[in-house]
Amino acid sequence: MPEFISRILNKIRSRLRARGPSKDRVSRLFRFRYACFKDLLASNTELLHIITAFEEKLRGQEVFGMSYVRSQASRAVFHTLRMVKSLDDLSGHRYPLLFERLEEINEAIRLEAGKSKELDVVELVLPYSKITREMVDWVGGKNANLGELANRVGLPVPEGFAITTRAYEFFLEHNRLVDEINKCRMHLDADDPHSVNVVSAQIQQLVLSSPVPSELEDAILAAYGAMSSMISKRSGASETEFPRVALRSSAIGEDSDLSYAGQYLSVLNVTQDRIVETYKEVIASLYTPRAISYRLHKGMRDEDIAMSVACIEMVESVASGVAFSRHPMRLVEDLMLINAVWGLGPYAVDGIITPDSYVVHKDVRLTVMEASASHKPVQLVTQPEGGLVEIPVPEEQRDSLCLSEAQVATLADYVLRLETHYQYPQDVEWAVDPNGRVLILQTRPLHLEQIETDGTKGVPRVEGYRVLAEGGAVAFPGIGFGPAFHVESDDQLADFPQGAVLVAKHSTPQFVMVMRKAEAIVTDAGSITGHMASLAREFGVPTVLDAKAATASIKPGTEVTVDAYSGRVYEGRVQELVALRRIKESAMKGTPVYQTLTDVANLIVPLSLVDPAAANFAPDHCRTLHDIMRFIHELSYKEMFSISDAVSDTEGAGALRLLAPIPLELHIIDLGGGLADVSAYARSVRVDQITSVPFKAVVRGMLHEDLRQAGPRPIDLAGFFSVVREQMFAPNNMAERFGDRSYAIVSDHYLNFSSRIGYHYSVLDAYCSDAVNKNYVTFAFKGGAADEVRRMRRVRAIARIFKALDFNVEVRQDRVDARYYKYDLESTQERLDQVGRLLQFTRQMDMLMQSDSTVDAIARCFLAGKYNLDEEFWAQFHEQACKPTN
Repeated sequence: MPEFISRILNKIRSRLRARGPSKDRVSRLFRFRYACFKDLLASNTELLHIITAFEEKLRGQEVFGMSYVRSQASRAVFHTLRMVKSLDDLSGHRYPLLFERLEEINEAIRLEAGKSKELDVVELVLPYSKITREMVDWVGGKNANLGELANRVGLPVPEGFAITTRAYEFFLEHNRLVDEINKCRMHLDADDPHSVNVVSAQIQQLVLSSPVPSELEDAILAAYGAMSSMISKRSGASETEFPRVALRSSAIGEDSDLSYAGQYLSVLNVTQDRIVETYKEVIASLYTPRAISYRLHKGMRDEDIAMSVACIEMVESVASGVAFSRHPMRLVEDLMLINAVWGLGPYAVDGIITPDSYVVHKDVRLTVMEASASHKPVQLVTQPEGGLVEIPVPEEQRDSLCLSEAQVATLADYVLRLETHYQYPQDVEWAVDPNGRVLILQTRPLHLEQIETDGTKGVPRVEGYRVLAEGGAVAFPGIGFGPAFHVESDDQLADFPQGAVLVAKHSTPQFVMVMRKAEAIVTDAGSITGHMASLAREFGVPTVLDAKAATASIKPGTEVTVDAYSGRVYEGRVQELVALRRIKESAMKGTPVYQTLTDVANLIVPLSLVDPAAANFAPDHCRTLHDIMRFIHELSYKEMFSISDAVSDTEGAGALRLLAPIPLELHIIDLGGGLADVSAYARSVRVDQITSVPFKAVVRGMLHEDLRQAGPRPIDLAGFFSVVREQMFAPNNMAERFGDRSYAIVSDHYLNFSSRIGYHYSVLDAYCSDAVNKNYVTFAFKGGAADEVRRMRRVRAIARIFKALDFNVEVRQDRVDARYYKYDLESTQERLDQVGRLLQFTRQMDMLMQSDSTVDAIARCFLAGKYNLDEEFWAQFHEQACKPTN
C-alpha cells in the first residue's frame, strides 16, 4: 500500500513539474520576446530613415544613380522583413499574410528597378571632359559633379579623371578577391569590435598586397599623362614636369545617406610614382572598421558599395574656401556668403582659421555688401616631395583680404550659375590658382533644413513681429501662412478649412487627411522621423514639431506665419519670409533614374494605413512597405502589452521581490540592464538597485512623499456596503478575482508592469530612452469591487486625469486605455512618474465614487497634487455638491 501511494505521489509531482515551467525556461521566453521587440524597434527606426532619404531624393536636388535606388530599396525590404519576422515570433505566428504581402511588394520593386535603361560604361578611366551626372553609378558623386560642372555648366574645374567602378571590379576579379573577402566576412560579428577590427585588417591587407593589373595601371598612367599635357599647355610649363594630384574617394553613395562624410580615404599632394599604390589605399578604405560597422548596422550589402576614385590636379591654391549661394545665417535676405583663407581649403572647411567673409547681394551687379578681413596667421600648402605642411602667412598678408574685387565678382557669378543650374541653393568649394584663376572644386546642395541643428541661430528673428512659438524641430522646411486651426480629435479634421495652419498637441498620421489643404503644421510634440513627418515631406507641407507650448500660445483663428526653417511661429503675415518659399523645381526630374526612383518609391513611401481603428487596418490592405511598417509597429505595442499574461501563467518564475514601502507585493523579472548589483542567490531587491529608466520613474511616483504621508481613505458607508453587496451576490463572471501579486518585467529602457490586485487590474507597458520614435507609454485599467456605476465613475476619473496629461484615452464600460507615444525622454519620464502616483492614488477609490461630481473632484485633486483626501476635503466637497444650481 505505501508503495502504491508513493507511486501516485510521484506521478502527481511529475505532472506538476511538467505544468510549471522552470525559472530558466521562463527567463528564456521573456528574453526572446524582448529581443524580438528590440529588433523590431531598431528596424522601424532604420526604415523611417530610409523613407526620409527617399523623400529627400524625390525633391531632386542631389545627384544619385541606380545603385542608390537599388541599394536603398534592398535595405528597405531587409528591415521590413526583419519587422515582419519579429512580429511573427512575438505573436505566435498569427500574421502569415504579412510575409505574402511583403513578397508581392518586393517583387514589384524588383520589376520597377529592372526597367531602367542604364548607360553601359566599360572604360577603366574617364577624363572629366566625358563625364556627366548620369554616370554617377560608375564614377561616384564627386566625379559626376565635377564632370557636370565642366561640361554642362561650363565652369573651370581642375584637370582630372575618374578611375571608374569598372576598374574596381576588374581589380577584384583579377586578384580573385571577392571570394577571399567573403570568407573573411563570415567571421564578422557586428556587436564585437574586436571581430570587426580583425576582419578589417585582413581584408585591407588582401587589397594592399594584391597587384594592380597591368592593363589598369597603364590606363591610369596614360590618363595621368594626358592630364599633365593639358596642364602644361594651359600654363606654358615644360611637359617634363609631373604635376602632383589629389586622389579622393568617390564611392557609390558617398556624401549621401548611404555613407557619411569622411568615411573613406582621400590623399592630397600625391606624386606620380605614388599614384597606383595610393589608388589601392583608397579602395582599401572601403573596409576600415568604421565603414564595415556602418554597413552592417545599416543593412547594406557590400555589392551595393563600389569604389571609384577621383584623380584631380593638385591646385597650389593661393587662396581657397567655401561659398554659399544663400547666406545660411541671413536667409530672409537675398544674399550669398563667401569665406576665404590663404593657402589650401581644409583650414577654412575644418574651421582651423577664421576666414575672411564677403556678403554679396544677388542683384544684377552682384554688389559686395560687406567685406570683412580676419587675422590669418598660418596657411596650409603643398610640399614638392608630396604631402602638406603648415607655414606662416607673410606678415603683410595676415590681416588683408584674400580676394580681389574681380575675383569676388567672378566667384559670385559662378556660384549664382550653379544655383540656377541645380535650381537649389548650393554649398561650393573653390580655389584660386597661382595665375589668379578661380576654380570650382566641388558643389553640393545647401540643406537649409539642417540649419535647425543650430536652433534659432540659423535664421534670425524677424523684428517687428510677435513670436508665438520657437525652438521646434523642422520635419519639412518652408514657409506657411494662414489662420490657426486647432485639432484636438480626429473628428475635427472634417471641418479643417483650406489654407489654414494645423495646430495640435501631438503629430499623428491621421493629419494626412488635410495635408493638401494645410499651409503648415505645428505640434507641441512629435518626431521628425515619425510617420506623420514622413507624410508631411511627401505632401510638401512646412512642418514644425516638438514646439512645446504651441497649442497654448497660438489661439484658434489667429493669423500666423510658420517659419519651418528656424522652427518659429509669428503672429500675423511676415512679408520678409515670402522669399524663402520652397523652390519646387528639380534638376534631377525628367531623368530616367529619377523616374525609376519615383516608381520604386511609390511601393515604399506612401502610407494609407493611418487609423488603427479603421476596418482597413489589416495585413491584406498593406500596399507599401510603409503600410507594413505602420501595421507592425502598432501591433507590437499590443503584443508586448500582453506579456504580463505570460507572467501570470508562469506564476512569476524567477522573479525578485521589491523591498519598498508600497502596498503591493511587487516582483521583478529583469531581462537585462534593469537591475544592478543583484547576487545569483538574491530573492529580493531594493529601490536603489533599480536601473531601468521607465521603472525607476514609476517607482519614484509611487514613493512620492505626499502619497506616503496620506492617511487611509475616508470611508463612505454607501460605497463600502456597495462593495460588500457586490462580492456577496454578484455571479462569478462579474466578480473575478485576479490574485495578490504584481509583476514588473524590466530592462534598461523597457517596462511591463502588471498589477492584478483583488478585483481590478492595471497593466503599464513602456519604453523610455533618448530615441523619441521608440518611446511610448500604454496603460489599461479595468475592474473594481463596487457596483457597476461606481466602477465606471472611477474609470471616468482616471480617464480625465490621463487626458489632462496629454494621453490618448479610450473608455469602454469599466475599462480605460491610455496611450502616450513619441515624446522625448524627459516628458516620458514625467508621465511615468505621474502614472506611479496614480496607481497609489486610485486604490480603493470605488467606494468613494458616490456621485458624478466626485469624478471631477478626484481628477482635480490629483492634478493639483492634493493626494490626501481627508475629512476636511470631503466636508467641503459635500457642501459644494449640495448647493442649488441657478
